[in-house]
Amino acid sequence: MARSDTEHLIRQALVVLPAAGLAVGGIAWLSGDSAPAAIIWGAATLPVAAALAVEIVVSLRRAEVGLDVVALLAMVSALILGETLAGCVVALMYAGGQFLESYAAGRARREMTALLERAPKTAMRYAKGGDLAEVPIDDICIGDRVLVRGGEVVPADGTIAGDKAVLDQSALTGEAMPVTLVTGEAAMSGSTNAGMAFDLVATRPAAESTYAGIVRLVEAAGQDKAPIVRLADRFAIVFLAVTVAVAGGAWIASSDPLRWLAVMVVATPCPLILALPVAIIAGVSRAASRGVLVKGGGAMEVLAEVRTIVVDKTGTLTHGHASLAAIHAAPGYEEEDLLRLAASLDQASSHVIAQALVAAAHARHLPLSPPSDVREAQGSGLQGWVDGREITVGGFSYVQDRSRDGHDFGASARREGAVGVAVAVDGVMAGLIVLSDEIRPEVPAALAAFRRLGVRRFVLASGDRADVTAAVASQLDIDTVLGEMTPQAKVMAVVAERDNGPVMMVGDGVNDAPALAAADIGVAMGAHGAVASAQAADAILLVDRIDRLAEAMAIAQRSRRIALQSVVAGIGLSMIAMVFAAFGYLPPVTGALLQEAIDVAVILNALRALRG
Repeated sequence: MARSDTEHLIRQALVVLPAAGLAVGGIAWLSGDSAPAAIIWGAATLPVAAALAVEIVVSLRRAEVGLDVVALLAMVSALILGETLAGCVVALMYAGGQFLESYAAGRARREMTALLERAPKTAMRYAKGGDLAEVPIDDICIGDRVLVRGGEVVPADGTIAGDKAVLDQSALTGEAMPVTLVTGEAAMSGSTNAGMAFDLVATRPAAESTYAGIVRLVEAAGQDKAPIVRLADRFAIVFLAVTVAVAGGAWIASSDPLRWLAVMVVATPCPLILALPVAIIAGVSRAASRGVLVKGGGAMEVLAEVRTIVVDKTGTLTHGHASLAAIHAAPGYEEEDLLRLAASLDQASSHVIAQALVAAAHARHLPLSPPSDVREAQGSGLQGWVDGREITVGGFSYVQDRSRDGHDFGASARREGAVGVAVAVDGVMAGLIVLSDEIRPEVPAALAAFRRLGVRRFVLASGDRADVTAAVASQLDIDTVLGEMTPQAKVMAVVAERDNGPVMMVGDGVNDAPALAAADIGVAMGAHGAVASAQAADAILLVDRIDRLAEAMAIAQRSRRIALQSVVAGIGLSMIAMVFAAFGYLPPVTGALLQEAIDVAVILNALRALRG
């Protein structure tokens, strides 16, 4: 059984024991036999007190003092003074709060995908005789020749052998458009084969390749992140000192040790121990209903306080895939007819750009014709016949070399951040179709919403080309633009922004994972993003809409306000009860029940965070 499962079962048992003890002891007491009832209540209190004592010792070794000390003092004092009913009530209140907190964390973990699910586990390696054999990826050595099939992830860094390779490197570099590599060029592990199968000669073992290095960087960055301290512990020392002073003063002044216990019981900080996790859980649930999964209460608290957002471009501010941006048609051709002819021919290709053209034609409800006699030059273009006309589609130079004359679209093909697909009809250049990774329509409004919520700075940090990154930033409310960023450079950018307040990093690629782990809160675009980035993040956008993250930030701020309201009201009422207990107006059991009523009130208030 996993350690987390064992801890969860222990927390469940610590709730069941005092609850069952209260019930069974209550039955015994109602039957008129108080002695067994006291023993039952005391026995039910002991396991919770012992578990709490262990937790406090561990915390003290880390030089941390929490409000849990007050709860332990109340339980121990109740047992020593024979007020076992009061001790059992305190035990149930404490154990219940701890269980709620662990339940929230456990639920978040179950929603996460398996770590590094995207990483290949095996590879197809050529044997000496030329036969293919599937081997574990750890067996790949320098010089091994492997076959990378269509759609597979490149298992190790290497060079292209044989034909061209078309690779989707967006998860590694942030480059939205696939790249075409020729024989001898280097391919990064973690890239996805977006074309036909190709051979790769490994230049590094899999354990030393790019993808494995990024994973190690994620782990190192995660260790540098300071832990989020619970809001309750910020008041621990002061509240503990006040409680001990009031309880001790009441005992000394009255010479009655029950005054000490009565003060300790009503001072047990369950409004902090219970109201905070309840408000946070409610906020997490509310955020999840809007498509944002926050992994824990600490992340929810930081989300409410973010002042700087470092954001990736590809797949975050932009769609992350090629879409139709413009059609430049030569005289005598209509735009839609040009797109229909090109898309009809591209039905015969599995290239991602070809499929983008087909998707664009379908979006315009254009009727596509079946192509014939298609000849494809992998990674360059293709030629064939559509409706009795010879059509050539591909890169500008590829089509130009196969055309006699026609309009010069060279300037249009050089648009920043775009890919130009040239089209020739019957050997004459007929037009240019421009594809680009467009900005998501909700992004401008989302950035404005973040500003209203208190975000002061936006930093665009992308692995894409500097000119492409700058072109995107020029259309948005961005303060700083950083292009051609390596994973390490993104981490440095996040660390540099910490002087301006809590930093949130938003990204979706494997190259974003180290920065996500280094930020005060990392958010992964989880719907289509890489698993490594999702695992490094503190929150995941289950829908690819960054405006939902602004909604989650508003929910986090509201949940935090409600939590603080519950804490202030609960502690305020507890302080008043402490005064009454110190003067002898609240016996321990009555005080424990009053404290339970206060707990119920603050929990009901905390549940308001579930509502919009």
